[in-house]
Amino acid sequence: MNWVEVLIAMAPESILLAGIVVLIALEIGGARERSALPVAFLAMIAAAAAATWLSLNGYAIEAFPGHFSVDPQALLAKAIVLALAVPVVLISRDEIAQRQLHILLLSSLYGVCLLLSADSFLTLFLGIELMSLPVYALVLLAYRRPESAEAALKYLVLGGAATATLLMGVSLLYGGGGSLGYAAFGDALQSTDTMVQMAVVLVIVAFFLKAAIVPFHAWAPDAYETAAVPVTAYMAVLVKAAVLLAAVRLFGHANVPAPLTGLIALLPLISIVWGNLAAMRQQSFRRMIAYSSIAHAGYLFYAFLGDAPGRFQAVAFYVIAYGAMNLLAFAALPPDDDDKVRDRLDNLRGLFHRRPFAAVMIAVAMLSLAGIPPLPGFVAKFLIFRNVINAGFTTYGVLGLVGSYLGIYFYLRVIQFLFMSAEAPAARTGIAGRLTIGASILCLMLAIAITVFPGWVIGQL
Repeated sequence: MNWVEVLIAMAPESILLAGIVVLIALEIGGARERSALPVAFLAMIAAAAAATWLSLNGYAIEAFPGHFSVDPQALLAKAIVLALAVPVVLISRDEIAQRQLHILLLSSLYGVCLLLSADSFLTLFLGIELMSLPVYALVLLAYRRPESAEAALKYLVLGGAATATLLMGVSLLYGGGGSLGYAAFGDALQSTDTMVQMAVVLVIVAFFLKAAIVPFHAWAPDAYETAAVPVTAYMAVLVKAAVLLAAVRLFGHANVPAPLTGLIALLPLISIVWGNLAAMRQQSFRRMIAYSSIAHAGYLFYAFLGDAPGRFQAVAFYVIAYGAMNLLAFAALPPDDDDKVRDRLDNLRGLFHRRPFAAVMIAVAMLSLAGIPPLPGFVAKFLIFRNVINAGFTTYGVLGLVGSYLGIYFYLRVIQFLFMSAEAPAARTGIAGRLTIGASILCLMLAIAITVFPGWVIGQL
């Protein structure tokens, strides 16, 4: 294989790397802070376009045999994640002026792309670390609260625990099978050897930590609440999407064996119930979204109970619907100089009378996340639970559905604040910038497309 084929296979990664180099050059040259946004925006758009074009053309090649390969499914996963990152950059224009934000975002996305093409645990580890390390710094970047340092430290410690857990599982897996390739994990799922089974459990727990599944969720509420809005959006959407899509690639075409179904089903079910119940008590919008994301991580991991052929389709559609609606909510959140005031749900009282567009956008996002038909969140949950029930896990499917109904309360509570509250509206609200409004419109258009043509979108996955 020549270097041209490797360059084509790694086109999204190469474009992101070029963007990072340009941004660093701008930093060294002392260019204006605002000049970084167009570079990051163009890099993400170009990388997403390259991944989409290669996927549509059925491009498949092992750039580094046994460690890194691309195929239409992996390229489509990259295109989805990179496209969802674009609104995050647009939102950042009015939130964070530092050029370092865009360097860290592109660096993290580079790790995401490696993660989604990994064929071995070596590449998986490299991808996870390249994705995670910049995010630890992002939580502290342009922080507006003294609690941000504590939240970043908690995220760092628990992120390190996830890495240690993954490495321990990989070590046991290597000891049992003598291979670090993903094929060894598929064989390990069917193994009856105690050490190999423990290795599988540790690897799954590492993914649970990264996705904030109960009881490994303690970092999420604090990190989401105290980070800047674009960073919270990135963690809630991009990091979660990358972890779940990487897990789909890791499991491949292997079905979850009976001994592991309890772990795969029980902890996500607890996450669904606990996340929705805890969200009911929150007075902070971002903290509420954090607990909501814990519940949605439970729905996503439920997909692994279903048969392997429909797993990627269900997870990818859910990631698109969930990501677009979360980004829409963050983009529409009214700005305020005081971050704590801005984040309070009370600040949304009567928002429709002050900012009708923002109120309608947040309401659409909340209804979709609640799974109200015909919005895309309903179709996404339907795909997940249909696959679970078709695989024979009817009890888990019914319990998950019941748990999902708990979330309707706090989503409708937000809508009550927006439209139905009789109290006087909050005195201070800023005006969103044009790029932030553009990000809202992009997310809304995606939601409309999924709502009107769900069958076509599913057929492309």
